[in-house]
Amino acid sequence: MSRTDEAIAAVREALRSDDAYVAELTRDLVRIPSVNPRFVQDPAVNGEAKVQDRLQQDLTALGFGVDRWDVSPGRPNIVADWEGSEERSLLLCGHVDVVPIGDPAQWTVEPFGGETKDGRLYGRGAVDMKSGVAACVAAARAIRKAGITLDGRLSIHTVVDEEAGGFGAMDAVAKGRLARAGIIAEPTWDAVMPAEGGLFWVRVTIRGRQGHAGWRFNEVWPQPEAADRLLPGVNAIELATRFLAALREFESIRCRTTYHPLVPPGLNTINPGVIRAGAGLGPDGLPVTMTNPAIIPDTAVIDLDYKFLPNEDPAQVRAEFEAFVHHFCQMDRWLRDNPITVDWDYAQLYFPPMDTPVDHPLVTSLVRRAGENGKPPAIKGFEAVADCAHYAGAGVPCVLFGPSGDGLHGYDEYVNLDSLERVTRTLAETVIDLCGVR
Repeated sequence: MSRTDEAIAAVREALRSDDAYVAELTRDLVRIPSVNPRFVQDPAVNGEAKVQDRLQQDLTALGFGVDRWDVSPGRPNIVADWEGSEERSLLLCGHVDVVPIGDPAQWTVEPFGGETKDGRLYGRGAVDMKSGVAACVAAARAIRKAGITLDGRLSIHTVVDEEAGGFGAMDAVAKGRLARAGIIAEPTWDAVMPAEGGLFWVRVTIRGRQGHAGWRFNEVWPQPEAADRLLPGVNAIELATRFLAALREFESIRCRTTYHPLVPPGLNTINPGVIRAGAGLGPDGLPVTMTNPAIIPDTAVIDLDYKFLPNEDPAQVRAEFEAFVHHFCQMDRWLRDNPITVDWDYAQLYFPPMDTPVDHPLVTSLVRRAGENGKPPAIKGFEAVADCAHYAGAGVPCVLFGPSGDGLHGYDEYVNLDSLERVTRTLAETVIDLCGVR
């Protein structure tokens, strides 16, 4: 038996003898409300720091060197390291913030109760993703209990602010807290996900010419070109309507002519998520007056959720869209002289694409070990975005892998405990495969 096989056998035994730990840690974390304060500002539920306190307690006890710092006031990241070689380093990552609970009356369990029934552990964050965080810690705990010393550095990142854009992970990346490979333990329903599309939030601003609605006829109906003719208005809402129709066709062409084998066809959509229109343009980049239909509006602002495929070049994606906007403007006399503006940075929200090769050792190890702990997992792409994007954008090959459940961002959220146990075993074994043993 090889040293790796001996280590795998030892860690499996350690998990069997301590099989309640991962559920207990998940329950403890769920019982600490940690709603992202970008959504709800309430000290009673903005408990990211308290979650980190609980995790720091266990990570310190396991001999990790814990580095903790505030990404923004009262919102700390943790990066915990076991020393080892960089050549075989691996990071495990999860976020500690959760989305709001919504209408409490829609829950049939206490949203932060951590109740267990019928093989499920319930509560906000149970599957998204405090169970994944707990699985990372539990995997390390099993390795330590088994008496295994890893060759490569193992790093556990528990980060804030994922639900509002991943700014905790972005800060960890900016500080150079990287590794040769990474696993983000988001819920994947036991699938191995080495690919994820990229995402821009893009603001499009369309300017018209303001006027009185009583003179709309002067804009839309042919008038004699007399010397005393009033300057006609240009309705920015109508320009935006035409733009959105053209954008829908552009989106269809993109979806038909691009492809990635691990994600659904047409994943690279362009969603017009928010539109605001009215008169004037304020310093915040939004219309000043949006309550008076007696004004021909001169401003329309459209915010787009702009997805692209794992194998698409972000710079090319931007250039392609800007070319579309330019050509659209060239077909309109007004817009030729008053072109639409595109702001790629208005919300500082950008998720780079992730496209880890399916034959990367991280992928092959997860597939093998997950199969040994249950059934052969599906290999597929992630359809949303997660913190793996920020590490991948910094050159770290990453994979998403985590437990199953339901109710994430909804009501009666839960994690399946049998899935959580399988994921914990698989993570521990993959850590051994990737980091090696001394």
